[in-house]
Amino acid sequence: MEGVLWYVLAGTRGGTNRARILRALDDRPRNPNQLAEDLDLDYKTVRHHLDVLTDNDVVRNSGDDYGAVYLPTERVRDHWDTVEEIVAEVE
Repeated sequence: MEGVLWYVLAGTRGGTNRARILRALDDRPRNPNQLAEDLDLDYKTVRHHLDVLTDNDVVRNSGDDYGAVYLPTERVRDHWDTVEEIVAEVE
């Protein structure tokens, strides 16, 4: 999991925004619209990063309905120290 986190948060273009999204989701679950507004990002950009994070089992959504919220997976919470280390480095 640590390798995946380094890859998606620091090793690829867009990692900084993915780190911001993950940190925001740690504060509280949010849907893509809320993330776009709160982080001042384009909605499509947020959707793209959520897809990358979901595909890598970093975040999960609460369902398929419009407005479903996203939150960190339990697997990521088990490695939160690594997330904090990466976020400190990319910010």
